[in-house]
Amino acid sequence: MVGRNHCCALFFYTHFMASEIFLVEGSAQLEGTLVPQGAKNEALQILCATMLTEEEVVVSNVPEIRDVRKLLDLLQGLVCKVDRLEKGKYRFKADDIDLDFLASDEYQAQARSIRGSVMLMGAMLARYKKAFLPKPGGDKIGRRRLDTHFLGFTKLGAEFRYDDENDHYYLEGKDLKGTYILMDEISVTGTANIVMASVMTPGETIIYNAACEPYLQQLCKMLIRMGANISGVGSNRLVVQGVEYLHGTEHTILPDMIEIGSFIGLAALTQSRIRIKDVHYDELGVIPRVFGQLGIEMNLEGDDLIIPHQDNYQIQTFIDGSILTIYDSPWPGFTPDLMSIALVVATQARGSVLIHQKMFESRLFFVDKLIDMGAQIILCDPHRATVIGLDRQYQLRAIEMTSPDIRAGVALLIAALSAKGTSVIRNIHQIDRGYENIDQRLAGIGARIDRVTE
Repeated sequence: MVGRNHCCALFFYTHFMASEIFLVEGSAQLEGTLVPQGAKNEALQILCATMLTEEEVVVSNVPEIRDVRKLLDLLQGLVCKVDRLEKGKYRFKADDIDLDFLASDEYQAQARSIRGSVMLMGAMLARYKKAFLPKPGGDKIGRRRLDTHFLGFTKLGAEFRYDDENDHYYLEGKDLKGTYILMDEISVTGTANIVMASVMTPGETIIYNAACEPYLQQLCKMLIRMGANISGVGSNRLVVQGVEYLHGTEHTILPDMIEIGSFIGLAALTQSRIRIKDVHYDELGVIPRVFGQLGIEMNLEGDDLIIPHQDNYQIQTFIDGSILTIYDSPWPGFTPDLMSIALVVATQARGSVLIHQKMFESRLFFVDKLIDMGAQIILCDPHRATVIGLDRQYQLRAIEMTSPDIRAGVALLIAALSAKGTSVIRNIHQIDRGYENIDQRLAGIGARIDRVTE
């Protein structure tokens, strides 16, 4: 077992120094096979859910990335026992939790550093009838309010208090009771929190306007195996009958559909042939279709997705000939986490596309780096950008740039691999938060990426 003062970071091959950069040699043409990591967004929910039982829970295909490492540190601070059985496989046992840790400076610092910590509230409220959280961190991609979470908790009967001076949230749930909850937005983490809070709350809880992403479906399926009574999984109406106790279980995390989409974009922009292994194609929703609208060819062999070499690819138009618009929306719509990848792919396509990022008002600001590289992009406003494809008549040029968040960072890395010359990418710890050893894995199929310390 990993001790409280010797966190799981010992088991991770990490390079999370603030001064590290990527040197990326462009004009790359890659070929080979990539295996997607476990889904980051699912992992953060599943790891929080291990706190709902005192019995053992074994989780496989855990991505060994920075955000997961931070959450494991947080669980260990609460004295949840964590054993690393092998790479990507962990055993959890939360049978002797130290609730006093919630009041410590160490807990506050750790919880602030990762947005996934917000989902501990639902599990703690369900099992221990109280929860505390400082305002969590995460990507700086615009406003990411937590009102939906707390409105749901209070509907269940929890008392909520917010300390605006210190940005602390407090919940007390001595008299929780099942109820009808109409979510004021389709929030994945908000739905996960309310589901976890309600599975051991007496009575029936109906959650309407619920998120139904595969991550949330996976969480519900795991809780059902633990003894929870949940119906409507996969729909926007979940019905939860509270139970007294949850048991241990085993769970395997899905491959990361965001990483799969990133690899599709990488293959197209660099004119590479890449096989993506075991993608769970039926769980990808509209992702292949949207990239197909950008002109990217894809072949399915078994459960492997093959992206062939393409000299050119052409953006489709709508039936009436008008410019294609790609926009994000809740599942089963196109995920906002792949909007930056779709945008960078379009820079070398034939044709034009309007990228409409609805959910976050700061997520398109990275396009100024692509413009510096020679891309033809018009940033219409914080939510919309028009991309005029270069059709490979002009190669992007290498520049020095900074990764603003996880997804934009990978989009810039893909652009750098296609550009002429050697690019410098700073702030790469943002990329490491969501992509496991991405430089080594891409080097395995021919990419030339050096991780160096300035």
